[in-house]
Amino acid sequence: MLTLDLSNEPRWHELAPGVRVQLRPLTTALMVATRSDPAVEAVPEDASDEERAVAFAKALARKAVLAWEGVGDANGNAIDLSPEAINALLDVWPVFEAFQLAYVSKGLLLEQEKNVSTLSPTGPSSGASDTARAASPAAPAKTARPR
Repeated sequence: MLTLDLSNEPRWHELAPGVRVQLRPLTTALMVATRSDPAVEAVPEDASDEERAVAFAKALARKAVLAWEGVGDANGNAIDLSPEAINALLDVWPVFEAFQLAYVSKGLLLEQEKNVSTLSPTGPSSGASDTARAASPAAPAKTARPR
């Protein structure tokens, strides 16, 4: 069953110990906007799936992150939220993975679920019959003749 969250409120997600980001809900509008982001569209056609995933995740994060806590510079000073800082945060592998699992994959899993469905008892497959039959054990195997 698909559970709809009608509140559509931003939520906090912990991406690493002491690092939290407040994210917009993952909506259709946000995904469509991310797909048409200039950085995503600039990915070369021969780019690997991994390169595409990184470009997409960064573009999505730049649109989705509203606030953060626990992100600082080398001196421990808090860093203001900016597109460059979001990109740098996602360059940290464990943070990227957490973002993918906590946020991106939920949307993609739902996308996958709609592509997998059972056969309809009233649809075109309802009257289908098996066409494959087991070979008779007494029938000799046919072999191709050399030419």
